[in-house]
Amino acid sequence: MKINFTKMHGCGNDYIYINCFNQTISDPNKLSIEMSARHFSVGSDGVVLIMKSDIVDARMRMFNADGSEGKMCGNAIRCIGKYLYDNKIVNKKEIDIETLSGIKHLTLFTENDKVTKVSVNMGFASFEPKKLPITLNHEMINEECVVNSNKYNITAVSMGNPHGVIYLDEIDNLDLEAIGPSFENNPIFPERVNTEFVKIIDKNHLKMRVWERGSGETYACGTGACGVVASSVKNNICKANEIVYVELVGGTLEIMCKDNYEIIMTGPAKKVYDGVYEYEN
Repeated sequence: MKINFTKMHGCGNDYIYINCFNQTISDPNKLSIEMSARHFSVGSDGVVLIMKSDIVDARMRMFNADGSEGKMCGNAIRCIGKYLYDNKIVNKKEIDIETLSGIKHLTLFTENDKVTKVSVNMGFASFEPKKLPITLNHEMINEECVVNSNKYNITAVSMGNPHGVIYLDEIDNLDLEAIGPSFENNPIFPERVNTEFVKIIDKNHLKMRVWERGSGETYACGTGACGVVASSVKNNICKANEIVYVELVGGTLEIMCKDNYEIIMTGPAKKVYDGVYEYEN
């Protein structure tokens, strides 16, 4: 079976995008594991299916490199906006995408009739235990936890998927391969968790690294950056209604958290190449 795909990335968070308007993928979990394997296959942080929607412009399903399905990916949804516009599937610069975390509204910015940047209304950040979920019966705000015999203060926030935010004086030399799995599989988070390690530069500039559940360390995480800014407003590190620049390994995202914790994310989307994959299922 031949599968047409497009490789794209947002701040280095790279996914394989498959247009399912005109082809069907029967086992996307298995396909994501196979295609995401770096050095042995296309290589990516996962696979994203761009599908028809009965209610809005398109629907997305995203699968991590380990085959698990995620509810939402901020970097991926920006790339979907670019894909739809650049390939003339939509011919407008305000579009809506259906996700497992609800419908997201996108504003597309173009140069020479190609999308270069996308702003996404990411919805509302939530600290409610049941929405994350976490096993605690109260909000987890800068709460001390012991992981691998070390103490960390964690703020738990949901952007449709769970995030644990940790502020540290230094993050560049962290060995995420060693410590990341222990955070991801912490029993406080029954559905696992994405973990963001954050250095505060100033009230409008944060630096972060992320360990994503199902994918390991990635160059960027859009929902993670949104969760970090929401957490920073909650912890009185950043101010609501101001743009915060979040520096990730793969680039910088602009995030604004409103005073009601509605999040607007703006960042780049870039196509790398088109390809055809020979899939033996």
